[in-house]
Amino acid sequence: MTELKALILADIAKTGPMPLDQYMTLCLAHPEHGYYMTKEPFGRDGDFITAPEISQMFGELIGLWIGDLWTRQGQPDGPTLIELGPGRGTLMADARRSLEKVPLWPDSPPHFVETSSRLRMLQAERHTDAIFHETIETAPSTLPLFMVANELFDALPIRQMEMTAQGWKERAITANSADLAFTLIDYKPGPDLPTNAKVGDIFEVCPAADILCQAIAERIMTQGGAVLIVDYGYTAAEAGDSFQAIEKHRYADPLANPGTADLTAHVNFAALAGGARAAGCAVHGPVTQGHFLGQLGLPLRARALGGSALRDAARLMDGEAMGTLFKVLAFTQPGSPPPAGFA
Repeated sequence: MTELKALILADIAKTGPMPLDQYMTLCLAHPEHGYYMTKEPFGRDGDFITAPEISQMFGELIGLWIGDLWTRQGQPDGPTLIELGPGRGTLMADARRSLEKVPLWPDSPPHFVETSSRLRMLQAERHTDAIFHETIETAPSTLPLFMVANELFDALPIRQMEMTAQGWKERAITANSADLAFTLIDYKPGPDLPTNAKVGDIFEVCPAADILCQAIAERIMTQGGAVLIVDYGYTAAEAGDSFQAIEKHRYADPLANPGTADLTAHVNFAALAGGARAAGCAVHGPVTQGHFLGQLGLPLRARALGGSALRDAARLMDGEAMGTLFKVLAFTQPGSPPPAGFA
């Protein structure tokens, strides 16, 4: 039994079933036993591999995407690079290398929003000039921001509601002897839920994603720049259980060993787009990752490089790999030139 599982069992014994969002938060971000505080999740030797770890072309194209949009926005002074959940700093390293080729782009330090002290150490090894933040709130408040969030929103804690014969109930975690199990508790009204749900339907909401999306959209409205979000998910709200655990590149039981596996859920891109529009932003997408990278010229770049670059490009773009499940969303100030990749 992991130490975190023992703590969760003790908490349940004391206060009753634990809502799923609280469980996810503890598993991923507990200061001593949380997954991102203790494990090396990224790469072939970790639990999962992200697009920047598959190919440097991914980060390089995002760097050129930023440089192109900044140029067409009129090269506003002080463009500030921010990555939310930057992993090992791989994407930012590749993006900065591309930005060196963009005329007049300033050589300024990147800002990383990162809560894991262990991951901060890895990021600082690659970016000795990086400036770190616990939240977006302490990021620069007057300069145009060019923000990237790659596979961040899928790790934000979700709530799950299930339709029963008695109406909506909320899914929670309870104790079954020395094991953890799902149970249902009374639903506290909050998010809007479908009115035509069938018994057994599960509906997911992510309040943390809504709050973060609103915060970054408000920054863009007041400061300019752009936000680019890449993640796996769906383009419209739909019933289904997408809560999952990944360990050593395989699906695992999300309740078996808390703190040892990555816990994620699919991202509701319609909700993110709606939140950005509510803040006043111009929304671009979502489109599939395959479409986005194709528009940016990834196939041409891969053919020029040849060899493994062709296989990597296929993995990033093909529908049977990451090309369809992964979506891309951007938002800017109204009146900004439309960013590349969404035509």
